[in-house]
Amino acid sequence: MSPPSLKLNSGHSIPTIGLGTWQSKPGEVAAAIKTAVAAGYRHIDCAHVYQNQKEVGEALKEILDEGKVKREELFITSKIWNTFHSEAKTHENVDIILADLQLSYVDLMLIHWPQGYAEGGELFPAGENGKMRYSDVDYLETWKALEAAHKAGKCRSIGVSNFTSKQIQRVWDAAEVKPACLQVELHPYFTQVKLREFCKEKGIVVVGYSPLGNPGSAFFRKDGDPNVLTNDVVAAIAKAHGKTPAQIVLRWFVESGLSAIPKSVTPQRISENFAVFDFQLTPEEVSQIDGLDKNWRIVDLSQRDCDHPHCPFLDEF
Repeated sequence: MSPPSLKLNSGHSIPTIGLGTWQSKPGEVAAAIKTAVAAGYRHIDCAHVYQNQKEVGEALKEILDEGKVKREELFITSKIWNTFHSEAKTHENVDIILADLQLSYVDLMLIHWPQGYAEGGELFPAGENGKMRYSDVDYLETWKALEAAHKAGKCRSIGVSNFTSKQIQRVWDAAEVKPACLQVELHPYFTQVKLREFCKEKGIVVVGYSPLGNPGSAFFRKDGDPNVLTNDVVAAIAKAHGKTPAQIVLRWFVESGLSAIPKSVTPQRISENFAVFDFQLTPEEVSQIDGLDKNWRIVDLSQRDCDHPHCPFLDEF
């Protein structure tokens, strides 16, 4: 049985629960993908900047060579990195990604962030005072290149990640191929309601990264930060259903018409995170989780990138 999915405006469908690979180390990510596909996942989220796509590609090749899953049953997402925003570099990055993943196409290609970094060198070109060296390439140029890759059959759907409503509107107005998807940080402490409503009006599917509040990220989380998975409301709902707090949060995504990409390399957690289709939350429980919003962003680069003209942390939503 195929996992539930959401229809994209491109005509394709994206499964509601996928496996995130951000912060999955090389040496761990292949096993995680094999475990996930065996557990029923069909949606794998990747990105050039994660620096683990070659191993992802090897795992996908093994899975497809076995013949138990066909390529058309999988939904693979990747993302154009900030140092590839010019037209030529975008095309180059698309080809690198396809080569790394050993695929002729990806199901969804996103612009990872609206702000570009200096091209032609390292992934994080360091400037002064902890800032990046920026590129002045407009993300509309990146979008045009993605449209060409879409027409060439290299990306079945295209979209954006970490863009604000104003930035999405700007792409929308200039686009020949409309954005099919927005991927953003989204969890019960950061519910992004206004942005979700904006996307719903446009028919753009929203995928939430760090859907469990990124409990394992030492880079972004600080000691004393709130933890969604130990929240009393979530714990009480989990107890009522005989489920884990993570399963309750992921079911909230499903009930809310969203997609989520929890990351794990632990086999038991990978399986648990997918076992969310055999129960439902009540409308009251969904509402209780909606009420946990603290407008609390974990992945906050505003100090580093806030003086870039396309920094996404300057708009209200």
